[in-house]
Amino acid sequence: MAISLTHHLGCLRRFPCHNPHQFRCLSTTTQSTPPTLRRSYLYVPASNDRMLQKSLTSSSDVIIYDLEDSVPPSAKDKEGARERLIGFLQSSLGPARVAVRVNDVTTRFFEDDVHRVLQSPLIGTLVLPKIHSAEDLHRVSHAIHSATRSSPSRVDGIPLKIVSSVESARALWDLGRIASWKSQHGEALGGVLSALLFAAEDYCADTSIIRTSSLRELLYTRSQVVIAAKAFGLEAIDMVCINYKEPEVLQRECRDGRELGFTGKQAIHPAQVEIIQSTFVPTSKEILRAAKILRQMDESHASGLGAAGLDGEMIDAPMIKQAEKVIQIAKAAGLEIPNV
Repeated sequence: MAISLTHHLGCLRRFPCHNPHQFRCLSTTTQSTPPTLRRSYLYVPASNDRMLQKSLTSSSDVIIYDLEDSVPPSAKDKEGARERLIGFLQSSLGPARVAVRVNDVTTRFFEDDVHRVLQSPLIGTLVLPKIHSAEDLHRVSHAIHSATRSSPSRVDGIPLKIVSSVESARALWDLGRIASWKSQHGEALGGVLSALLFAAEDYCADTSIIRTSSLRELLYTRSQVVIAAKAFGLEAIDMVCINYKEPEVLQRECRDGRELGFTGKQAIHPAQVEIIQSTFVPTSKEILRAAKILRQMDESHASGLGAAGLDGEMIDAPMIKQAEKVIQIAKAAGLEIPNV
């Protein structure tokens, strides 16, 4: 028996979500279309023509065109990269996949970055580095509001997504206020926070944490980022794997990040994209188990029971929610849902 979307909706109706903020990510299960996956975030230097052109053939869910760290710090280089990117974006990908990382709010380049890049309606997401507090996001939103009002082509009812980068002890300390931030100008004109991104190298530099291959020293911070993101319905984007020539290291990091609850991972090399995207989806074993849970619970509910046994486990409402998410992500990734 195939697991149908009608069946999924029935399960959700039987066990409604009483906290819409806590489970905003699950809202896609009440729609006929699967969620848009944003598993891989590939950085592309805006100063490099060859890499810009190559990005057009990338399968990455999101392309982050970078005006910050990958561009030399001189004004000439920063301004040149910005103008090069604007010209390139005229023939670029759709806004759902295009993000730009601007220079941080404390630099003299920030205001010009925001005003210039938002003249393009093809940019769907701004990645904000070095956000240390909710006040930093207010400053970002003011700049977005100003740029949006001066660019009528952006007023299309689709809010600009904002990704806030966690890079410091101050950011972690203020994480709750950052994750719950809302624009004073409203989402349409001031942007909407869509994700928290963990920048491990900057965070380690700020905190004097010593990186090891075990990642043990970052477990607390990464878990806090995920929890804050999930509490307010945001995506959680895991750190870069700096060992870009070692696919087995990347695979291990991806599995670890997904187990912690991250929804995606940053990439610094095109070769990392495939591994990230194939790991941040349910395994065939997980999909089969989810399908069995939904089938078993459908039969139990038809018999007037609220719980059931499956392979020696007690299955009830929380597991239905988990199974629903697995099936929805699998559908979005085009994976096969088995008949059970």
